Amino acid sequence: MESEAVLLPSSLEDLEAVKRRCKSMLTKRAVASASVSIIPLPGLDIATDVGLLMQLIPEINRQFGLTPEQIERLKPHRKVVVYKAIVAFGGAFIGRVVTHELIMATLKSVGLRLTLKQASKYLPIAGQALSAVLSFGAMRYVGVQHISDCARVAAQVLGEEKHMAKHCPRAERVR
Repeated sequence: MESEAVLLPSSLEDLEAVKRRCKSMLTKRAVASASVSIIPLPGLDIATDVGLLMQLIPEINRQFGLTPEQIERLKPHRKVVVYKAIVAFGGAFIGRVVTHELIMATLKSVGLRLTLKQASKYLPIAGQALSAVLSFGAMRYVGVQHISDCARVAAQVLGEEKHMAKHCPRAERVR
């Protein structure tokens, strides 16, 4: 069984390292999304975006220690802190199983960009370039939002644990 220290960032430095890794993963996926959007096949880019996000979002959750399985393995008092932080700050994907429907609902939230992307694909050259830029931007937007949500939850958990350690030293030893 994996130790809890591996599941959640244990310091602000760890949290920053996780954010950097996730942003790097996101950039690679956004470039892939933009690359596919250049191909003028109807629906291919949306299907690709959904597939990329179905892989990316759970991996971001895993990096932050916020998959449903990782949260479930936490000690009860830590689990409560994590769920309180998710309710207070979390986004739609934290601590949840990511489904096709959940991804589609999120993509609809950036629907104007996606509609423009679809329409622009049929303009010669400039339209395909615009489609790629919009695709990259939409993927980045969804990913950056999720990374930000995860980072806020993890920072809240870290802050609450520091507060508990400072004001309840016995509680720190029990962990």
